[in-house]
Amino acid sequence: MCIKFLTKKSLLLFTVTLIAFSGCNNKGADSINDSNNRTSIGGDAIYGGNLCVSEEESFRSIFPGKIEDATSAKIASQIHDGLVNFNSKDLTISPSIAKDWSINEDQTEYTFFLRNNVYFHDDPCFSNNKGRKVTANDFKFAFELLCSNNFEVSFNMFIDKIVGANEFKNGSAESIAGLTILNDSTLTIKLNEPHSSFIYNLAMPNSSVIAKEAFEAYGISMTVGAGPFKFTESENELTDLYLVYNENYYMKDSYGNKLPYLDSVHFQFIPSKVAELELFKSKDLSIIYGLPPNKIAEVFSENSANFTNRPPKTYVNQEHELITQYYEFNSKIPPFDNPLVRKAFNYAIDKKKIISTTLNGQGAVGDKGMTPEVLLFKKYDYNRINGYDFDPLKARKLLADAGYPNGKDFPVVTLELNLGGNTHVMVAQEIQHQLNAVLNIWIEIEQVSFTDKIEHSKYGKSEMFRSAWVADFPSPESFLSLFYGENVPSSLDEPSYPNTTRYKNSTFDSLFVAGTKMKSEADRFEYFAEAERIMMEDAPVIILWYQENYTLYHSEIRNFHYNAIEYFDFSNVFIKTLTAEEYEKMEAEWANPDNSKVK
Repeated sequence: MCIKFLTKKSLLLFTVTLIAFSGCNNKGADSINDSNNRTSIGGDAIYGGNLCVSEEESFRSIFPGKIEDATSAKIASQIHDGLVNFNSKDLTISPSIAKDWSINEDQTEYTFFLRNNVYFHDDPCFSNNKGRKVTANDFKFAFELLCSNNFEVSFNMFIDKIVGANEFKNGSAESIAGLTILNDSTLTIKLNEPHSSFIYNLAMPNSSVIAKEAFEAYGISMTVGAGPFKFTESENELTDLYLVYNENYYMKDSYGNKLPYLDSVHFQFIPSKVAELELFKSKDLSIIYGLPPNKIAEVFSENSANFTNRPPKTYVNQEHELITQYYEFNSKIPPFDNPLVRKAFNYAIDKKKIISTTLNGQGAVGDKGMTPEVLLFKKYDYNRINGYDFDPLKARKLLADAGYPNGKDFPVVTLELNLGGNTHVMVAQEIQHQLNAVLNIWIEIEQVSFTDKIEHSKYGKSEMFRSAWVADFPSPESFLSLFYGENVPSSLDEPSYPNTTRYKNSTFDSLFVAGTKMKSEADRFEYFAEAERIMMEDAPVIILWYQENYTLYHSEIRNFHYNAIEYFDFSNVFIKTLTAEEYEKMEAEWANPDNSKVK
């Protein structure tokens, strides 16, 4: 079946027949105030309701310094706020706790001006159980905590950027010299050199404000933030989690209505897309993201009689995501310390077959580097970067040149992947058989918990790992930072993060660093593309596919924006049935975008 979509900004509209409305379970609302007391004073938004979303795996940690996976980041972004955040519609930087900021001419000093009405969530760790006001000193505490020896993530974000962060980390300074508190509502951050992604780093949940009282009371189990939603205890955090609205949140809409609109957000952890789709049909899920194309075709096929309904019951959005699926080698131990072996593995894998058969067409073949080809990066020189096509003859020759002719004496190596989701198991089994057929070698497949997989990759406890990277921010830098080798430890007894391949190349490092200092995008992209070309020649990874998926959400879910880095801001989302009159107005605005006003 061939289906052609022609709509504004790739937004696809169709109608599906829905099973009787059962609604999302709203038990999380037990711990919030009665939302009937909240009444909007203007605009279309209304208060109340429970948004139901799902993830394949449970979260690991929502403490800012320990956020290393996408699920944790999505949840933490609703609980915690920082100086700035991403606009979920276009991924530009927006004010958050900082109402404004300035940058000096050489882009090495940022001055942030904080709002005076931001409070931490109410919690027993504070006096009278009431959350206190957030001040500039709270950010100083948070950033120095992240730059302590307890959190590897700080290497990538602050250590080599903020003046004095390295000295603070190694104990030669009692504070970070580059952090200056001018008063309770003003702080400056001084950088060693200009860094194009620094403002993006501040928008990540890792850079959220932390209350000293909360950290001293709970440590990394702390769930107290200053964001739009509050954490609630779950009966089983492996299956679901409820967040409830923060009645003291500081943000308001353009009409003066306090955000968030929703009563609660229900995260469910469901490894099966089939199960997700059934829940969506019965309205026990509000949104499904990451739905494979073959499932979209199934939905269309089952509901073809209802495509023309006005207004639609469901929206579908197709997005080329900033997500790369890949396998990484431990480049510090045999046999993958030999680049010839790594290249042989790359050439031995038929990625097109994996996409067409195992994945049923889901995703684009990973034929370039780590950075997916998306419209956001239309000026990036992808043609400079050479990927690896399927070439069995070249693969065999490279393995023979490495000392293993026809696979003779090649050791058994282990490919480690995390539990949850049958797709990655099937891909691993297909690759296992392809490597055996082409190179006459055998790899073992081992499944472990997601937490163990993360820890094992940090300490290099296996030879190969299945990985995926969701960009932290909209730049090739986010992908290339995984291969920056300056901070890779020499010993496997020490963790290496985010560079878990332990790849080191001084030329790559110098080009990467130079790119981060460039003021213009064109100059940054020039350095990054050349760095990526060199990295791919060394083959520390096997690029398998770039993610291309669909998002479904019910039409009553308003102000929801899906984007390439899966950054979700639920503070502006509200639930309201779409009427025919509203839909006609929306169509008119899509047809004449210059005459429309976004509220």
